[in-house]
Amino acid sequence: MGRTGGSGYIGGDALYELMQKHSSEYEVSCLVRDSDKGAQIASRWANIRLVYGDLDNADVLEQEAKRADVVLHFAHADHEGAAVALTKGLTAHSPEKPGYIIHTSGTAILVFADMERQIYGEASSKVYNDWDGIEEVTSLPDFALHRNVDKVILAAGSEDSTVRTAIVCPPTIYGRGRGPVNQRSIQVPELARSTFEKKHGIQVGAGKAYWTNVHVHDLSDVYLKLVEAAVAGGGGATWGKEGYYFAENGEHVWGDISKAVAEQAHKQGFIPSAEVKTLPDAEIEEVTKFGTILWGTNSRCKAVRARKVLGWVPTGESIEDDMPKTVAHEAELRGLVQHHAAKVAG
Repeated sequence: MGRTGGSGYIGGDALYELMQKHSSEYEVSCLVRDSDKGAQIASRWANIRLVYGDLDNADVLEQEAKRADVVLHFAHADHEGAAVALTKGLTAHSPEKPGYIIHTSGTAILVFADMERQIYGEASSKVYNDWDGIEEVTSLPDFALHRNVDKVILAAGSEDSTVRTAIVCPPTIYGRGRGPVNQRSIQVPELARSTFEKKHGIQVGAGKAYWTNVHVHDLSDVYLKLVEAAVAGGGGATWGKEGYYFAENGEHVWGDISKAVAEQAHKQGFIPSAEVKTLPDAEIEEVTKFGTILWGTNSRCKAVRARKVLGWVPTGESIEDDMPKTVAHEAELRGLVQHHAAKVAG
């Protein structure tokens, strides 16, 4: 079993889940860029075979995919060359024993309409569905984020009987990861960091945009169930042109999340008040690159397929209930906890 992105947030947590359940059964290899990350993975799981390289090493990726029964690709949703190399390597398998690839996309693929109109912070009623609306989901405009790599994976699963594909498409992910290296998500932690920096809460436009969300532990359970299905010869999972899985357990409005972050940052003593201010789009981008997209677009979907065919039942706490821990962890990463303790102590 081969993996890219094992040191990342999504891949690291999924690796933890996989090794907790199947460390003695599966032979696992991980692509890592450097010896520091390799050492961190090896210190946790000595039986993982480390492969050194990066996503531009097409020959390495192709060879590793040839020898793997299942490839989990977490490392980059926009690196077309890596997807091509991995799927090419899997074609060395046979129709009787096909190779499997489980690729990580992201529901930023759904924000193309807002980006095209350059309208941020307003609500949209459009909700995508990976069951009844699967054809729409797998034929989004070519200019949509991540679409270039989605097309490579979908084509490989549709055109070659030796390759079976699945795409997992997570939305806003929250919760502290359990992987050996990166345990931090992006959207909410970045909002917390920006709130610390500005000394007040921030939002994009009217703060009315919607995204769906999922706890990282629940997301890892989707990967685990797909891996188990692949090892079982496909199981009851959907593969190929309809093998597309949203992973969500609810949705939020970004203005509400801005308020929740500010309230926790104030309650924990990191900002003077819980006030939330709307910043101009240009200032949002100065604070966090792509902030207008992260907190101002709409990305709404329903994860029907994982529930139907995998029996996926998410159980993680809500994004709101996790907020105190997210803010505290971000403050710790920024060195604010020690500073705040010293200030209180006088």
